[in-house]
Amino acid sequence: MAALASSASLRLAAAPLAGKTQARLSSAQSELAGLSQGFANLSVSRTPAQPAVSRVVTPVAKRVCDLTGKRRNNGYSVSFSNHRTKKVQQPNLQYKRVWWEEGQRYVRLKLSTKAIKTLEWKGLDKMAKEAGIDLSKF
Repeated sequence: MAALASSASLRLAAAPLAGKTQARLSSAQSELAGLSQGFANLSVSRTPAQPAVSRVVTPVAKRVCDLTGKRRNNGYSVSFSNHRTKKVQQPNLQYKRVWWEEGQRYVRLKLSTKAIKTLEWKGLDKMAKEAGIDLSKF
């Protein structure tokens, strides 16, 4: 019986606190009531939002010889213990201005050093024809 009396007194003591919390809750609800009307016009989509900052991607030129088509080679670095790690062997490319006799102008090409040697031997027109390149676009 003493336990019932103490719980009743707790309820009576807690009642004024409940009134204050109730008042705070109702005032918060009235403040938020205007916000729900503002959000009514928004649509929800399943697509993710776009990032705030867009990344600028600069294109990188391929490392390919214009006349021979030489490109990188995938190989391995082999240590003394025969441990292999991947290694990329890039071609030795040089930008060269080459005189194009037929077009009567210089053409700027990205050439491998082997292509430069072959160019001196064969000539630009013959190598361009073999590679299927239109030199007027360079």
